[in-house]
Amino acid sequence: MSTTPTTHELHVKGMSCQHCVKGVTRAVQAHDASAEVRIDLSTGKVLVTSGLALPAVRQAIEEEGYEVLA
Repeated sequence: MSTTPTTHELHVKGMSCQHCVKGVTRAVQAHDASAEVRIDLSTGKVLVTSGLALPAVRQAIEEEGYEVLA
């Protein structure tokens, strides 16, 4: 994990409800408890501010069962 938090913008397919929001948030925060996760269900946009590198954020979301498009 890097020391300086960075904001990553991802587009995630398959999220449709608050349960999805909680799942994605928990998945990222399991790797960085202080990560800030903002999700717009209507666009599928996920903003993650974290010390995690982008590949780690992407992997956490994919392991939760969602497809990361970008």
